[in-house]
Amino acid sequence: MLASEITPLFSAEATKKPKTPLPKRQICILMMLQLAEPIASTSIFPYINQLISELGITGGNDAAVGYYAGIIESLFFVAQALTVLRWSRLSDRIGRKPVLVIGLSGACISILCFGLSTTFLGLVISRCMCGFLNGNVGVMKTMMGELTDSTNMAQAFALFPIIWSIGCFVGPLMGGTLARPQDHWPTLFANSFWGNYPYFLPCAVAACLFVLALLMMSIFLEETLLTKRRPKLTSATLGVSSDESLPQQTMAYTPLRSLLTPTVVVPIANYAMLAFLDVSFRALLPLFLSTPTYLGGLGFTPSSIGSWLAIFGIADGVFQGLFFAKIVDRVGPKRLFCISVSCFAPVMLMFPITSWLVSARDGVDHAVTFTLFCQLVLVVVWDMAFGTVFMFITASAPTNTVLGAINGLGQTSASAARAVGPALATSLFAVSKERDLLGGNAVYVVLIMLAGALRWLGSQLPDEVRDRNE
Repeated sequence: MLASEITPLFSAEATKKPKTPLPKRQICILMMLQLAEPIASTSIFPYINQLISELGITGGNDAAVGYYAGIIESLFFVAQALTVLRWSRLSDRIGRKPVLVIGLSGACISILCFGLSTTFLGLVISRCMCGFLNGNVGVMKTMMGELTDSTNMAQAFALFPIIWSIGCFVGPLMGGTLARPQDHWPTLFANSFWGNYPYFLPCAVAACLFVLALLMMSIFLEETLLTKRRPKLTSATLGVSSDESLPQQTMAYTPLRSLLTPTVVVPIANYAMLAFLDVSFRALLPLFLSTPTYLGGLGFTPSSIGSWLAIFGIADGVFQGLFFAKIVDRVGPKRLFCISVSCFAPVMLMFPITSWLVSARDGVDHAVTFTLFCQLVLVVVWDMAFGTVFMFITASAPTNTVLGAINGLGQTSASAARAVGPALATSLFAVSKERDLLGGNAVYVVLIMLAGALRWLGSQLPDEVRDRNE
């Protein structure tokens, strides 16, 4: 008998089953832990280009800022790619909570070091430290998979892009507002410390969020790994059946190579390419907004960039929260993924169109603002691809005991892609502007071609999300 004949699918059969209630308290705590990370990571976006310019390493060449900004962001993902799988595999053995403690502590220390850095090398070391010590993303997705089943998976995984979007709203707004506080509130921040470390305040606030997250996790979050779970946390609380606990507790440590089947590799490949294109866009957007108008950008200030990125984040979060799970139920995860990734090409086209409008109208006006809002709508649709691909990756795990390893593989691939993305995108942006390649638009053409490859990869996903718990 074929495997497809005996594997329950998240389609007609599965949707007839009543939805399992979500363990709301545990998921709420998990999402609050997750929220601290995007706030911290995106808080540097509004001022990173200005910080690099003030370091003097570009020699006054505004077009070269993109190279260094891309290097800083890419090195974080290089470091994460080298260690995240080890953290995820470790969480399969010692539990999820100990790994989260290490990750949150490392993120807290590294963001403080970033705010105190006055050299390019200091910025690089602090970001690498954060990447090496941070395996939280993969572990949190693993915990979410252990807290859900096929009936409520879409509802639960919709929360990840929502939380990320909220973080993308708060982070840039916080970074843009609190950067250089001595300029905004000279009476309150008159001490020379703030002149020496003008970008420490947003980093200090982000570090406080990590400390708060650590306290909440230590007190309220329950372990979800069956072999490390405290007796009072029942399988009903976790949303898994009690009869599956015994084989999971006694199952041997699974070799990594045995997990590399097409069922696992195809969703991970889609996630990696999706992450590459997404981080390329996220790196290009603030660079485009900050680039002077004579080079084809919009010439926004850090506070304006922070406000605009905040608008992107809150609009995305509201839409995902209200509509993602409903759209998945109606359209289906594979079809929604393919629709979402098809929006990337028009997202890229908005950049040269906006640049042309600025030059044609001699400045930013209502037409330019309209194109930015069109890009925002397309990005909201694009971001739904993340929720769907997380569902495919989680469902690809044959048992819960290897769920950490599967998510670790996915996060390693995504981190490697995100390591290449910012450096490649920002470098291509700089080269396109410096050498006027395709009218300065070569970077957008390259990314559109890669988006076509992702659309093909999406067609290779299973037609339905399989029910791992059955």
